[in-house]
Amino acid sequence: MTYNLFNQSNLEFLKSQPDNSIDSIVTDPPYGISFMGKSWDYDVPGVDTWKELMRVLKPGGHIIVACGTRTQHRMAVNIEDAGFEIRDIVAWVYGSGFPKSLNIGKAVDKLQGNEREVVGTEEIDIGMQSGSMHSGRRTEVITRDKTKGNSPYEGWGTALKPAMELWTLARKPLSEKTVAENVLKWGTGGINIDECRVGNETRTYDLTMTSGNFETTNGGKNIKSGTATVTGRFPANFIHDGSHEVVSMFPETKSGKAGIRTSDGFNQNSYGKGMGIKAGEFNGEYGDSGLASRFFYTAKASKSERNAGLDGFKEKEGPKQFNEGLEGKLRSDGTVIKESIKHKNHHPTVKPVALMRYLARLITPKGGVVLDPYLGSGSTGVACMQEGFNFIGVEMDKEYFEIAKARIEHWTKL
Repeated sequence: MTYNLFNQSNLEFLKSQPDNSIDSIVTDPPYGISFMGKSWDYDVPGVDTWKELMRVLKPGGHIIVACGTRTQHRMAVNIEDAGFEIRDIVAWVYGSGFPKSLNIGKAVDKLQGNEREVVGTEEIDIGMQSGSMHSGRRTEVITRDKTKGNSPYEGWGTALKPAMELWTLARKPLSEKTVAENVLKWGTGGINIDECRVGNETRTYDLTMTSGNFETTNGGKNIKSGTATVTGRFPANFIHDGSHEVVSMFPETKSGKAGIRTSDGFNQNSYGKGMGIKAGEFNGEYGDSGLASRFFYTAKASKSERNAGLDGFKEKEGPKQFNEGLEGKLRSDGTVIKESIKHKNHHPTVKPVALMRYLARLITPKGGVVLDPYLGSGSTGVACMQEGFNFIGVEMDKEYFEIAKARIEHWTKL
């Protein structure tokens, strides 16, 4: 496996690259929300960038692209307008996001000079969360007065609690008539289901189907006897951080019988025909039971992970906490002092390596070349080194480029 990193504009780099030379693209580009006032985050990447990315990608090659909920539609439209086929949206759901919501009632009271009544106290978790939703945090609970006003706007705010990011999964159109023919020619066109299955439990299923448990069209006779074995659950378009807040939302569910086709080619409880699966055959899937464990999960990047390989780097002030009013130590009047955290890796949107490994593995053929045109601090590159993929990363910012270079080099030596 090899890696090549380029400290330049990605469009400038892409124009020098040959057609059909990249197997997959895994990237976390700007979301277009002017995060922390950064000039690079003024907009989502335009159609011209995605056209160049499609040109260098092999026919049938996949891309998976991160975005926030407010601008994901703009990202997806630009990707589609460049010629990609939108295949799915993968949601990464987490429990430690905080609402950046203005308390309108409190703001109105302040504007009008109204006094607010102290109605009790409340405990607030102000765990320091450098980079908002993107990195690790520590727990710190404060107690403050809980107040209430008489304004008709009491209880109104301006935002929901952030709890997920959305990854657009898209594919360059095939050059061949079928996926099978495209895979044989280019090695691209499909996604790696079996190596992205969730869990390691092995289940064996009885394929005997009778009128007692399946609706069939052959008079209830057995279609096929025997067993089928499959390991791990079929990967879903849902990933979570494993936090208690997320996991506790999942009820215990009973397993269905979605894995066996009836004599007319239908799945039980399905409205769709079988995809080339003969009557009575096991399709490699099964109805899920259990809790959140049936979905892939990965915690956010810890401080040790984001700083690994940066021993010679100086700490630099990272992003200030931006969940309004809950981020830091208390002043004598009960208000909260906003604080920032120093990191050697001070990039504001560090993704966990485990997440990037999973996404790269999902869409990249064995030994393939992964491109990240928005390298940032290099989590995708680290992931590709661990997965055995060849990697190309492009980052325009010199400081972030040096951080990414050191992190990736560190992981190649382990």
